[in-house]
Amino acid sequence: MADAVGSIDTPDAQDEAPESQKRTRKGGKRAKKGPLKRLALFYRQIVAELRKVVWPSRGQLTTYTTVVIIFVIVMIGLVTLIDYGLDHAAKYVFG
Repeated sequence: MADAVGSIDTPDAQDEAPESQKRTRKGGKRAKKGPLKRLALFYRQIVAELRKVVWPSRGQLTTYTTVVIIFVIVMIGLVTLIDYGLDHAAKYVFG
């Protein structure tokens, strides 16, 4: 029976290699550092990424906030109208 590529029943070519030819990797760069150093590196990378962010100006932030609030109000109105219509349709159909 032919199995799909990468199925569990079919061993990969690297699984068939003798033990002496297999490469074992023990953690790479992370294994050399302790958990506190890795945590410090993580936070340094976060700060570095946040420095790359282009923050909006006060005017842009006000505009974006206004657009979101108006959109939410319009969606609330639309859902209210649909709910009101379905309520009346259900009362008409079921009495």
